[in-house]
Amino acid sequence: MAIQDADRKIILVTRRTRLQELVARYNTVEQARFQAEHLGLDFSDFLLEDQQYQTALKDTTVQLEIHGRLQILDRGFLPNFMFPKEALVVVLGQDGLVANTLKYLNGQSVLALNPDPKRWDGKLLPFVPGVLDTLLPEVLRSKRPTKEIVLGLATLSDGQKLLAVNDFYIGAKSHVSSRYQISSGNVHEQHSSSGVIISTGLGSTGWLRSVLTGASAIAGGANKKAKQLCESGFAWESQRLVFSVREPFPSISSQTNCVFGDVSPHKPLIIRSLMPEGGVIFSDGMEADGLEFRSGLEATISIAEHRGRLLH
Repeated sequence: MAIQDADRKIILVTRRTRLQELVARYNTVEQARFQAEHLGLDFSDFLLEDQQYQTALKDTTVQLEIHGRLQILDRGFLPNFMFPKEALVVVLGQDGLVANTLKYLNGQSVLALNPDPKRWDGKLLPFVPGVLDTLLPEVLRSKRPTKEIVLGLATLSDGQKLLAVNDFYIGAKSHVSSRYQISSGNVHEQHSSSGVIISTGLGSTGWLRSVLTGASAIAGGANKKAKQLCESGFAWESQRLVFSVREPFPSISSQTNCVFGDVSPHKPLIIRSLMPEGGVIFSDGMEADGLEFRSGLEATISIAEHRGRLLH
């Protein structure tokens, strides 16, 4: 039975602009202006960005309220929010906000809106608020296609789990050596490095590309697979993850052979912490809901059964 507009729940996920972040920190716009200009920043751009976002938010809100009961959810509340199963989930923001939201859903598709196309490329933002009047009826009748996104899953030996839409970071919180044992297939090593990045297809043009670009430049592009990933990444729906160890250090007690490779459904990556304190696993840049990764804990990185779905 179709959901009536009065009963339909719509969740609009937003995040604070740079101006709002500054005002939250310094209490007033004038204090925020002083701090920004003191650092040599163009405060007028902060104002312009905020104005554009607030206009997009207003336009989006007006359209969404026509079709159901609207709740606006700030990014900071995502880790603890339970999304209703039948809710329409809309995201207004940058690509990172879409990725952050997908991680906390359970089968719901995301309608992603670019609030400022002149500012944000928006690879995950196929629509703008101005098309909602014609787009929403199609979405609500399930007439829009969706694109599937494969996620990564980190499972700790103590039972804790964490999903990644873009990537995982595993290592030390601070700029000290990350120490761990790593196993990929039949290869087992002990490492001292700057941590491990494990990327999904969606995240392969982000942090992973940065890591591989630097390494490939130093090596003169000798690794063809790394070069290809730097140029184009890999498909969002690929049943694989790619890991890369940052700055592996060779020594008597640490090796550097298992530093780059794939994770597949039949080949998980296993990392055992050798860090008495300060070890962490977080995903998609959100350290706040990361997992402590202390000595003795083992993390198994695999392909998640959970899938993200983005409306197109």
